[in-house]
Amino acid sequence: MAKSILIVDDSSVVRRALVRLFADSGFEVCGEANSGGEAIEKAEQLNPGLIVLDLSMPLMNGIQAARYLRQVLPRVQIILLSDYGGMFPEREARSAGIAAIVSKAECSTVLLYTARTLLRQTAA
Repeated sequence: MAKSILIVDDSSVVRRALVRLFADSGFEVCGEANSGGEAIEKAEQLNPGLIVLDLSMPLMNGIQAARYLRQVLPRVQIILLSDYGGMFPEREARSAGIAAIVSKAECSTVLLYTARTLLRQTAA
């Protein structure tokens, strides 16, 4: 599981918590972004194996960013983090190339398990 992770959330508190969670769990966090636009720039520079992307961000939401990311990095795995617990169109998220959707209300174990599973699939 040598692939790196890009963390994207407009809340600096959430970003720091996610970075700490992944780093403490043995993942390599290659970068952080606070918007969809910054996520695209950093992803193109860093070429991560996985992007953990917040759904609700100003200007460009996570689904919009994922559509663009899928075009420029077709092999990157994307986990969409949502505050909404399934109250958004999952079909739209999947069609944007999002590999997994995890609610922010779920425990961190679910997020870490999903990340490990996706990175293993990419390595295989």
